[in-house]
Amino acid sequence: MSAAATHEDWPALPLAGWRDTYETLHLWTQIVGKTRLALAPMTNHWWQIALYVTPRGLTTSPMPSGERSVGVSFDFIDHALVIEASDGATRRLDLAPQTVADFYAQYQDALRSLDLDVKIWPVPVELEKVIPFARDRSHASYDGEAAQRWWRALAAADRVLKRFRARFLGKASPVHFFWGSFDLAATRFSGRPAPRHPGGAPNCPDYVMVEAYSRECASCGFWPGGGTVEALFYAYAYPEPTGYRDRSAGPDGGYYSNELREFVLPYEVMRKADAPDEVLLRFLQATYDAAAELGRWDRAVLDCGPAEWP
Repeated sequence: MSAAATHEDWPALPLAGWRDTYETLHLWTQIVGKTRLALAPMTNHWWQIALYVTPRGLTTSPMPSGERSVGVSFDFIDHALVIEASDGATRRLDLAPQTVADFYAQYQDALRSLDLDVKIWPVPVELEKVIPFARDRSHASYDGEAAQRWWRALAAADRVLKRFRARFLGKASPVHFFWGSFDLAATRFSGRPAPRHPGGAPNCPDYVMVEAYSRECASCGFWPGGGTVEALFYAYAYPEPTGYRDRSAGPDGGYYSNELREFVLPYEVMRKADAPDEVLLRFLQATYDAAAELGRWDRAVLDCGPAEWP
């Protein structure tokens, strides 16, 4: 693949150009994600709640509901939300400018029409200011081109994170999308228990973070930004070993953010590089090396050697 083609895979994603759509879409994904939380059996670290990147958007993957299974998918090419049941029944909702309250009502009506009784906590999580979904008429933006641009960046990040995940032989999460924090993540584990996490995420019970970080880990991912922070790739270790923040982030432009308490590679720095995928892989590998070396992970057991990297 040429450098030009690679750049084309990573669209520009300035926060100012799609902030309103981002905020609305974040809440829509929380509504769908909470369906997965309600239906899917509990899995360690809450892996059962995540969404997954598809060739057209995001999906819950199949969820059990009685004797049937059901899946819900965002299609950012045709701009639709598609609900499919294993008995062949389907419902389709347009993704278009509308309030969160209207989206929530239409979605609940569609589930009921499929005889799906799904009880969810109808309030957003992991946000400082929350409005119950049924009363939220302040978030109502959907720019289809902007949503598609974000999904294209997400799909490109998913591709590279899967390459990186394949370098590890130990326990590792899928590459998955967490709708609470609106980021794509992949996590590696040392195999050892971790100290109890203090919690503290906004509008989120502490037990959620306690379970999420119950084992030593090194995590990385892609976040489209928020507040005054532009889109970025991140990497962190829990617990953070001594000396971690002083290590190199790999490529030029990567650094440890004392504010975010994690390594950061700005999205714009990566996408403008001659070989964006390789720059991102260098960042992911360097920050993992720092966590594993300083944390004294058993790398002879956990890691693929470079000769075996895909």
